[in-house]
Amino acid sequence: MGEAGREEYKIQSFDAETQQLLKTALKDPGAVDLEKVANVIVDHSLQDRVFSKEAGRMCYAIIQAESKQAGPSVFRRGLLNRLQHEYQTREQLRAHSMQGWVCFVTFICNIFDYLRVNNMPMLALVNPVYDCLFRLAQPDSLHEEEEVGGPAEGCGGQQPAPVEWEALEGITFQVDCLVLQLHRVGEQLEKMNGQRMDELFVLIRDGFLLPTGLSSLAQLLLLEIIEFRAAGWKTTPAAHKYYYSEVSD
Repeated sequence: MGEAGREEYKIQSFDAETQQLLKTALKDPGAVDLEKVANVIVDHSLQDRVFSKEAGRMCYAIIQAESKQAGPSVFRRGLLNRLQHEYQTREQLRAHSMQGWVCFVTFICNIFDYLRVNNMPMLALVNPVYDCLFRLAQPDSLHEEEEVGGPAEGCGGQQPAPVEWEALEGITFQVDCLVLQLHRVGEQLEKMNGQRMDELFVLIRDGFLLPTGLSSLAQLLLLEIIEFRAAGWKTTPAAHKYYYSEVSD
């Protein structure tokens, strides 16, 4: 399916009126209330794990369309303001809904991956993204037992993990999200702030080495991402064979 087909698919879960709003925003952003569009996208991203991992592409397309028209960047400003609000209240969101929290982390990483300033990642998003990943790497997050009821959708993106983690059942929400987001944006984040990445992987290694409370699958995920970074954010054929066989077994 081509690019246009994928964009069309992403909005099928919305009602007809909202679908029309988003289609217009993509084609003629000056004809709609772009702050409303930004809020609609964020609201849906916090509820729908599938949409949250693809919303960055839609936001990028709207920003590109708006940049071709004269006037201020209303959508971009509205999107970043809403992201800031959700970031500031992230602990309340996490306490209220684990799935909403995982969706938010997926969404902000997706936005970081797509939005650029002078062809560089947005500096303003580097520390918020790191803060979210640090929260996922805390011991209480690694040991959470809340699980996906069926096949996990994961929080993947353009650069998914080499093993199809999202096809597994019963995978812990937060460990899954942490690993998949590091596959997606870890290399970019390290280039922007290598010291924080070092600190994050100290947490991840400590979590992996904790004697109790971590499932064997969570340990496998953490070991895989440790080795993935050590190999220069790449997966060697040997590592792929090892992790794939371990998951299959």
